[in-house]
Amino acid sequence: MSTDANPFESLQEQIDDAAAFLDADDGVLERLKHPERVLELTLTVEMDDGSLERFPAFRSQFNGDRGPYKGGIRYHPGVTRDEVKALSGWMVYKCALVDVPYGGGKGGIVIDPAEYSAAELERITRSFAAELRPIIGEDLDIPAPDVNTGQREMNWIKDTYETLENTTAPGVVTGKAPSSGGSLGRVRAAGRSVMLTAREAFDRLHDGVEGATVAVQGYGNAGYVAASLLEAEGAEVVAVSDSSGAVHDTGGLDTEAVKSHKRETGSVAGAPGTEPWTNEDLLTADVDLLVPAALENAVDGPLAREMEAGMVVEAANGPLTPAADDVLAERGVPVFPDILANAGGVTVSYFEWVQNRQRFSWTRERVNEELERVITDAFDGLIAAHEANDLPNFRTAAYVVAIRRVLDAYREGGEWP
Repeated sequence: MSTDANPFESLQEQIDDAAAFLDADDGVLERLKHPERVLELTLTVEMDDGSLERFPAFRSQFNGDRGPYKGGIRYHPGVTRDEVKALSGWMVYKCALVDVPYGGGKGGIVIDPAEYSAAELERITRSFAAELRPIIGEDLDIPAPDVNTGQREMNWIKDTYETLENTTAPGVVTGKAPSSGGSLGRVRAAGRSVMLTAREAFDRLHDGVEGATVAVQGYGNAGYVAASLLEAEGAEVVAVSDSSGAVHDTGGLDTEAVKSHKRETGSVAGAPGTEPWTNEDLLTADVDLLVPAALENAVDGPLAREMEAGMVVEAANGPLTPAADDVLAERGVPVFPDILANAGGVTVSYFEWVQNRQRFSWTRERVNEELERVITDAFDGLIAAHEANDLPNFRTAAYVVAIRRVLDAYREGGEWP
């Protein structure tokens, strides 16, 4: 596993790879490789015992040419300024690829939430929300959940913003609980788009996904949902992992049973009927499909040379380094990138925002149908760009489509002194 690859440099390299196939001024392309602004904070919050602790925090607003900044907030001890910048950039091109009218943003707090009480996390979240208040809003910047955050944290941010602004603004964040204005289908959306991308890829490149063997690295929300939906499509999920290790069963795991075991014990390790593996065993397993669904930079160049998966569909953001991409491209292993595969989250966040603005809720069936349309249309557009431009891989094709849309919006807006 790579530990030293800089995610922001990876993003810029991906943009450079696509730029070779675009007719655009170098200065304009350079603009699309850097955030418009980054807010860096130090939150000082009182703990349950009365002591004060400090937490570095960030919010990056990368590009707003196509609409309000949009992106999650993560709580993780590994959060850095460059990571947040990279994630906000990936959000720009993710939204553009699936043609959702948003720009890209991202935020994070350097914290291990497992070490703090719910009351402490609420105070930390509200402190962050108060600092973000001047730069977020329904038409400005719309946060959402990410690693180690969810409906609870979004509800706290919404309440803090509404209280301080003396208003009602459910669209200031997405990923809320349905009773607080959230959308049905939002929690499972990222995993569902991974399944839809894999299904379309197997339909196009093989004879369908039924019977395909699958390994999933990362058994959080996106990884688990993708695994369970792929199992429902007839695939055999033979290995899954989390931060504690991996388990496998060559006859196919029961994805729900493994998730139940994880809920009870906090880990997939020791799930009944499975055998232990290491994370590297899973990443190099001989399977038809590998779904990396953990954090960025999970696979570097040397590890990519050992991989035996026939296809990769990225559920995490930036799980492959550019060096790994090059290795897999040389070996002819198709990689369907994160900015398509996990775009279900931001797509249904957009649906939630639309529902909030209309004060009208959609059914779960409508949400899932609209999501399927968006992802399959984006998949078809990616394939068309790949074939029409003779591009080296599907990631480059995705960025060519996305950057063209951002460039169009920038040019149509004209120059501003």
